[in-house]
Amino acid sequence: MRVVFAGTPQAAVPSLDALLHSRHEVVAVVTRPDAPAGRGLRVSQSPVALRAEQAGVEVLKPRRPREPDFLARLTEIGPDCCPVTAYGALIPRDALDIPPHGWINLHFSVLPAWRGAAPVQHAILHGDEITGATTFGIVAEIDAGPVFGVLTEPIRPSDTAGDLLRRLSISGAGLLAATLDGIEAGTLEARPQPAEGVSLAPKITAADAKVNWRRAALAIDRLIRACTPAPGAWTVLNGARLKLGPLAGVPAAGPVTGLAPGAVCVLRDRVLAGTGSVPVELGEVQPDGKRRMPAADWARGLRLGGGETVLG
Repeated sequence: MRVVFAGTPQAAVPSLDALLHSRHEVVAVVTRPDAPAGRGLRVSQSPVALRAEQAGVEVLKPRRPREPDFLARLTEIGPDCCPVTAYGALIPRDALDIPPHGWINLHFSVLPAWRGAAPVQHAILHGDEITGATTFGIVAEIDAGPVFGVLTEPIRPSDTAGDLLRRLSISGAGLLAATLDGIEAGTLEARPQPAEGVSLAPKITAADAKVNWRRAALAIDRLIRACTPAPGAWTVLNGARLKLGPLAGVPAAGPVTGLAPGAVCVLRDRVLAGTGSVPVELGEVQPDGKRRMPAADWARGLRLGGGETVLG
């Protein structure tokens, strides 16, 4: 089939690669417009745009996919199907009607669980043991279209959202290519999603990523892993923001017990923090304007004592 692929972040690049190496012809790519990125906030192309240009594929960057010029160009190209991975914008009805085989989305959850923008983060945040990826036909309701294919993936105890997304982006790319094969061959039939088991995964904001030390250690561990690498979990130390990497121990090994929520205990080579249940061991931290560093190095530099409540 002649396909136009839609995607934007690094997690969508394996899907584009899988299609470029498939029997299908990628005739164009749709991605979000260039935007500020990185520490210097330089205006940059999306990872998908860069990969498409390397492959010599036409790149379309509409501000909104309802723009008449974009719809006209898509109609002119005449794709048979439009596969999508993490494009980042809603596809309007006028665009949905152009390819005869529709728009086929790769979503990183086992639908109908975790419909929305942050399925991987919410799977970790809520303590799921299994997640996966789903291919489905895009309809007007978000992530509610009929399902073509599903794969599953265990969530490991130490997985961050970045770890899990990397694995799903690779296995999901194969699922997306296989789905297009089945659609072209007429051997795949989409089935409606069940009405039961729907859960929502809205975007996790920086405000959501603040650690509440009164929560149980397990919940804090899940929050930090779910927010790594973005938006990044954080706490407050003496009025300044302190970013938190994944914890080094949950619960913390050793003789220290009974720390109050947010209280810090500095040992020789470890830093423990009290929670609503048991202490945890901090991993890497990053003070405002500084590099990431092991928590023990950070604590030595600040000359922190033990047991005072400093995190909030």
